[in-house]
Amino acid sequence: MIADLLTTPALSMSTDAASLSVGTGPSWVLLIPFLALLGAALCGVYAALGVKTKAPAWTIVALLAASFAATVAMWLGFDGNPYTVKAFDWIQVRWGEGTGAAAFIANFSFYVDTLTIYWMLFVTGLATLIALYASEYMSHDVGTGYSRFFAAFSLFVFSMACLVMGDNFIMLYLGWEGVGLCSYLLIGYFYKKPSAVAAAKKAFIVNRIGDLGLALGIYLIFVHFGTVEFAALFADAKLQGYLEAAKVGNFDDIPAMAKAIPLLLMVGAFGKSAQFPLYVWLPDAMEGPTPVSALIHAATMVTAGVYLIARTYPLFLTSEIALPIVAWIGTITALLAATIGMAQFDIKRIMAYSTVSQLGYMFAGLGVLTPTGAAYHTLTHAFFKALLFLCCGAVMHGFAGQLDLRKLSGLRKVPGWRWVTIGMLVGCLNLAGFPITAGYFSKDTILAEAFVTPGASVIGFLLLLTAGLTAYYTFRVFFRVFMGPVHYEAGEEGHDHEHHDDHAHDTPGHHGDHESEPHSVESEPASQGPEHTSSEEKHFAKHSPAPDKAKQHEFHPHAPGWAINAVLITLTALSVLASGLYFVGGNKDLHTKHYAGTMIAQSTAAYDTPYDKYAFKGEHAVAQPGVGPRGVIAEPLTMPIIGGDPHKMMYFVSGVIGLVGIALAWWLHLAGRTTAAECRMDKVARMFGPIPKWAEHKWYVDEFYHAVFRMPLVIVSHLSHWFDKLVIDGLVNLFGLLPRVLGGLIRPSQSGALQGYAAGMIGGAAVLLLVVLLIAARIGGAA
Repeated sequence: MIADLLTTPALSMSTDAASLSVGTGPSWVLLIPFLALLGAALCGVYAALGVKTKAPAWTIVALLAASFAATVAMWLGFDGNPYTVKAFDWIQVRWGEGTGAAAFIANFSFYVDTLTIYWMLFVTGLATLIALYASEYMSHDVGTGYSRFFAAFSLFVFSMACLVMGDNFIMLYLGWEGVGLCSYLLIGYFYKKPSAVAAAKKAFIVNRIGDLGLALGIYLIFVHFGTVEFAALFADAKLQGYLEAAKVGNFDDIPAMAKAIPLLLMVGAFGKSAQFPLYVWLPDAMEGPTPVSALIHAATMVTAGVYLIARTYPLFLTSEIALPIVAWIGTITALLAATIGMAQFDIKRIMAYSTVSQLGYMFAGLGVLTPTGAAYHTLTHAFFKALLFLCCGAVMHGFAGQLDLRKLSGLRKVPGWRWVTIGMLVGCLNLAGFPITAGYFSKDTILAEAFVTPGASVIGFLLLLTAGLTAYYTFRVFFRVFMGPVHYEAGEEGHDHEHHDDHAHDTPGHHGDHESEPHSVESEPASQGPEHTSSEEKHFAKHSPAPDKAKQHEFHPHAPGWAINAVLITLTALSVLASGLYFVGGNKDLHTKHYAGTMIAQSTAAYDTPYDKYAFKGEHAVAQPGVGPRGVIAEPLTMPIIGGDPHKMMYFVSGVIGLVGIALAWWLHLAGRTTAAECRMDKVARMFGPIPKWAEHKWYVDEFYHAVFRMPLVIVSHLSHWFDKLVIDGLVNLFGLLPRVLGGLIRPSQSGALQGYAAGMIGGAAVLLLVVLLIAARIGGAA
């Protein structure tokens, strides 16, 4: 079990960063979140004024760029000591007197340490690039829809800043719910498209399940520790005592309430970061515009769960089962999503399942006691996954919404798609873990630690298998779409050539992500970029004849414009340069080898073990003999079956596995392929019977949820509706009807006619007289 390491006296939980005095930072740090909020407000003004230009996009790009610049300044000016910056007093409730006095304080304040800076650098940086990309991609909706999109986009960034920078759990929860709301607005941007609306509701509802766990966890934190502020919590003597008990394996000395807190927090993390079994919302989020996919899936919302666990890592160390659960859930998610991604044909959906799988890697990293590896992979994944999504979006943008890899082939030979091809190749190499790429180094950190951490070798082997599957399905996309014979078919948005969208003439080539608003397909290609030379056109015509000449005569793909290409080039360069982070930024005093390790080692996510030191210093990691409930952990751990130091062997093992996956993809999807739709894999798939079809249908998990959860709830809700209508409302209506009936019976006696009243009096007197006579006769007879 992973808990073996937690129950070892050789364990050293680094709490130095958490116990540093927290000072007050410069007020200009407030620009980072509030510039994004200002952008959302300005977009609302643009919408009210009916602005029909790209002013909303340029406003958001400028403000987010300024926010990124402020983040860089915050990074450069940080001296290693955490600090807070208060915007204003927010929630301050005090009760009791004297020794019984207590308070609940949650100000609108921001907490800055290296973990905050680390996350905000790529959140603001990537958000700026994606906004620039969206300025061109969403130009078909210039007007109110354009302003609405960028307002939600900017509000999303503000919410993410509150989540990451907040100095207390209430601020974190505000940002947490804010990104959930904005994701609902962005995923359902095409609100006239039923599938987009359904996907938005699905994301919102599934996230509510996780949010409940987070809320309950925050309640318990305040009840048990008496504070929701990070600085006060991590310096709390009670928490420090629990950590000391955990060092020597005395988990029985830690109250059950304290150990329940991380279990509830992880539920929230699983929902927001799409971990099993709450992952089903993320692939459907592809119904939103592609910039939304890149924003949500790359570096912002889906990494919130990773950030939450990293930020509260000391709380997770107080439970002997919390981190093992995180590790196993992450591993199961990574493998499950990879098997589904192998069988999909929609290239954006493949990338979505890839995101789910890579998030599983990050959670596995947290679980096998390497928050550094998890955070490092979060950073590299942010760059190359944003690049992959935006490349897919460029394809969709230029081919009238076409995303089926069976209907696209050889795009590298099509004029105007050079940068998209290069960007896709770089992104795929990183995702596949090709040696020397950033994804290779960050993924290896997690894989090696899985074999170094006692009891986690099975997790390590499952993650290695997942790495091979990832390399295969990643290059399945690249070889099918960008290599091979030239063939392309227009997507659904290009089928109706008779209906012309007015915006299409303003921004030729953009077809959006939705089918409800078809766009025209121009008879000639869109304005050509500098790479569209006549020699390239001649080479394309000579060496790459299209198989379906009639169809390609009708449809001409539109190459991306300068904004999309500029963003793709920038992200390609960043994805390449990110590999250098593995060799820079180390700190000998902190025993860190690279930038990510140094940033994490100075934050609340810091975690230090002999095994971690062994990984970076080459020292033997031997626990004290004869102590700890699990006994002795012997001489340095070696790779099972293979042998050798896992951190050294993993360079070769994972590299070979990645290359094997790429080679399989080449043999099955490129070698010998003469058409876009058919390849060797078709015959191989038939050998596995119905299994490929099951994987294509996502192992019928959605259908299972529908049958086990949704339908019973629908039936119960309808029964409750009829019970309310017939029984509850029936009783209310009955009691309301009785006075009306009685009133109706009495009403004729109150006609207002004098002779009627007289007749009534006489009749009443007669009745009374009759009653008296009957009683008298009865008494006389008895006598």
